[in-house]
Amino acid sequence: MRKLLIFIALTFSLYISGFTPYQTDEIKTFILVRHAEKVDDSQDPVLSEDGIARSYYLDYMLELLNPDAIYTSPYNRTRETIHHIAERYSIEPIVYDPQSQDLLVKEWLESKNGFTYVISGHSNTIPELANLLLNRTHFDEDFDESDYGNLLIITVTNNESNILHLRY
Repeated sequence: MRKLLIFIALTFSLYISGFTPYQTDEIKTFILVRHAEKVDDSQDPVLSEDGIARSYYLDYMLELLNPDAIYTSPYNRTRETIHHIAERYSIEPIVYDPQSQDLLVKEWLESKNGFTYVISGHSNTIPELANLLLNRTHFDEDFDESDYGNLLIITVTNNESNILHLRY
């Protein structure tokens, strides 16, 4: 009984003194994907059959994610890549300017709350975006133009940032 009372007193004193365990609501999570395969090399192509299949697979992989927001560049191929995820969660994707990623990252990182965002971009914008979120150079160059399988998960807290580079 004495041990139980000491435990309760210690727990209560830690609570009153402001000690809180690791706060998961302060973690910012970014899921970065390069758009899926496109039908051709025109200026604003739609996804090819392989690209549509990949977008369904991405939705399957992220089916338990429950994102707070979804961002996409203004192009058909990026919007179609995350279409099924947006539809699953009834989220209207936010169109961002891939030429102003630094301003967007600043806004995201200055937020006091945690969140999970999915961002669909391009072979030349996703590596840059990852570097900005990590606040260091992780990628020295763009993704290969023929490589559509990169999936990056970046977590950012007040003290550190981490990246998990997956293939899908």
